[in-house]
Amino acid sequence: MGILSGNPKEQPLHYGEVYTLWMTSWAAKGAVSCYHLYLNHAGDEDLKKIIHDLLDQSKLEIKETDAILLENGIAPPPTMPERPSVELDDIPIGARFTDPEIGAKIAVETSASLAACSAAMGQSIREDIGALYGKYHVTMTALGLRILEMNKNKGWLLPPPLHVQGSEDASK
Repeated sequence: MGILSGNPKEQPLHYGEVYTLWMTSWAAKGAVSCYHLYLNHAGDEDLKKIIHDLLDQSKLEIKETDAILLENGIAPPPTMPERPSVELDDIPIGARFTDPEIGAKIAVETSASLAACSAAMGQSIREDIGALYGKYHVTMTALGLRILEMNKNKGWLLPPPLHVQGSEDASK
């Protein structure tokens, strides 16, 4: 196998892996900024707990992807300025995100993250990179399930039209 044998961490990254690592770092840095904003707007304690867990995951992704990029001589994307904390009551009602809006947004973001992790795993030829995205996929799957359960339990989930067949149709 030549250059692709031995310890995966000593193998070169291909351009797709570089791009994916860089974009993961950039997206996670943007997510940290957004999650801080969501924390300022959130009132529900369960929602805040999930946002804190999403923040922790994003910070871990930044740390891990930036380290790999730097080890390979690639400058990671810049970090965004930290958002200040504000009291919910200081945000005018018409300018606030509501808890159901935040719940929907983090559900969509988590779903998109799962697709991105799957693509990253599929394109990786370095086992350590594929495994890294596999780890992120498992974590985001668990977070996505918690978000879905929260949105359902709080009555925030707006399902698409449901297909329900009557008992007469089912017997045919």
